[in-house]
Amino acid sequence: MEPRPALDAAPGRAIPNAATDQDRRYLERALALAEAAARMGEVPVGALVVLQGTVIGEGWNRPISTVDPTAHAEMVALRAAAARLGNYRVTGATLYVTLEPCAMCSGAILHARIARVVYATPDPRTGAAGSVFDVLNTTRLNHRVAITAGVQAAVAATQLQQFFKARR
Repeated sequence: MEPRPALDAAPGRAIPNAATDQDRRYLERALALAEAAARMGEVPVGALVVLQGTVIGEGWNRPISTVDPTAHAEMVALRAAAARLGNYRVTGATLYVTLEPCAMCSGAILHARIARVVYATPDPRTGAAGSVFDVLNTTRLNHRVAITAGVQAAVAATQLQQFFKARR
């Protein structure tokens, strides 16, 4: 069994200043991807996978436009990263996402052997990185993921709130 990585924060909770400037820059890119989703009428969530300082996959929510319930931003980014590497395992990579991953995405994150997830805002309804479930750090599975939460949280939360307000 792989050793459990140290967490930057307890699942679902951020420690002030735990994020780096690099984390903030990557989250800014994820926020831009989320805006692309919103322009397409999709829930504004963006994600990117970074390995050794290089973005190897990115995506935004596309379940409506692709008629695919699995086309969450994280899944799209993971697929792109795996295709680029020619391997479904993306060992050592960091996934940046504007909204806490759901259970489906968390399962894919574990299978891909992502080392770290940095997310902006928690999802109090379906979050699986500590808010509702803690899929990424359960001791029942053989891989765990370091989590940094709350990076660019206010911006991501506002983006989501504005999207849903406009739809109502």
